[in-house]
Amino acid sequence: MTPTSTAPFRVVVVGGGIGGLALTAGLRRHGFDVTVHDRDTDPAATGGYHLTLDTSAQRALRELLDPELYARLLASASAVRRRPPDVWFDWRGRPLGEITVKGLDPDSIDVDRITLRLLLADAAGDSLVLGSTCTGVGRDEGPGGRARATFADGSTDEGDLLVGADGPHSLVVRHLLGHPTSRPAGLLGISGRTRAADLDPAERARLGPRSSLTVGPRGTALYTGFLDPDGYAVLDAAHDRAAVTTGPTYVWGAMVPEATASAALREQRGGPLRDTTVATLRAAGWGDAPLQVLGRTDPSTVASYRFHVGPQRVRDMAPWPAGCLTALGDAVHATPPTAGKGAGTAIVDAHGLVTELLAARAGTQTLATAVSTFETAMRHRGTAVTNLSMATVDRILAGASPAGSALTRLSLPVLAWSTAVRGRVTGRR
Repeated sequence: MTPTSTAPFRVVVVGGGIGGLALTAGLRRHGFDVTVHDRDTDPAATGGYHLTLDTSAQRALRELLDPELYARLLASASAVRRRPPDVWFDWRGRPLGEITVKGLDPDSIDVDRITLRLLLADAAGDSLVLGSTCTGVGRDEGPGGRARATFADGSTDEGDLLVGADGPHSLVVRHLLGHPTSRPAGLLGISGRTRAADLDPAERARLGPRSSLTVGPRGTALYTGFLDPDGYAVLDAAHDRAAVTTGPTYVWGAMVPEATASAALREQRGGPLRDTTVATLRAAGWGDAPLQVLGRTDPSTVASYRFHVGPQRVRDMAPWPAGCLTALGDAVHATPPTAGKGAGTAIVDAHGLVTELLAARAGTQTLATAVSTFETAMRHRGTAVTNLSMATVDRILAGASPAGSALTRLSLPVLAWSTAVRGRVTGRR
């Protein structure tokens, strides 16, 4: 895409998360009149975990951002191929083997969510309106009617197109359908951040400079993501580095079935939530080693969140007729973090919509056709990523039943023993 300056369309974006800010950055770069409204008052007020961006998401960002800002992103990200392969462990911390992550190409990068959101907020510039809570949306009657958003302070904003990028509980999607497109996925997540330096040397060596998934009885699991933008930088340009994370850090996410999660896991935050999570996993039989990363985390980073998932059939994804209101990202295809694809897919959505709007502005198609073409591609893209993410969720939940939990307790130690034996045999050779 080549930046241009004319702007016959005005676009209003509701929601300043990753997808909404990426869309605003791209539209702004190409001369569109755009405003994005977000209820947060600080772009850094977001979950502190890390995101994985595959080559398609990176390609989209390269088109959406100015070159200087894209270079800052690369200087603030970790290169996946520079670290060892991901592994999985049992609930005692015993290795079970390497993980082959479907859809994770070797050129993928990891970036702190806060870092990415701050960079995108810079790209949005004065098009970003913070502390702006949307309370309703609608459109004028008749052909060519404009879309309109109303906000808690009584103000309104209108444009030729209104885009909902407001997450799983999207107000825009509820207006279009009468109900959200997402549903609870069945897992409750608890996340936090732990500096590698705060772990014992033996535990640092076990985890290593890699990401891992630990699986336990009763449908419990723990993802431990490794992030080090300093030591594993994609772009060796320290002067451009804007990473919030400095030094080796483990960004973890514990998973517990919602059906058995205690009220404390749903309601607590900080240190009390950390302690309750440790107690919950210990009650399921977890050993000390995999719990150390939780016990030594920064309490201020610990929070819980519910996994949501969007439709898993193309025909159920964004089933409204194309018009002057649309949506993207988690508002349409809420994605559990188990595939590492949610943010990247929202970015690709944003790029797709910018591309179609450029064609409409050039006069090669109408605005309605542009929105329709974008939504068609998003349906297939969104369905693929929701199914990919739910494959892991379903495997974890399969271990939540009494029979599944018993099978986990019996089979994983055998697999751990087999892995250890293979390692000893290899060592003798």
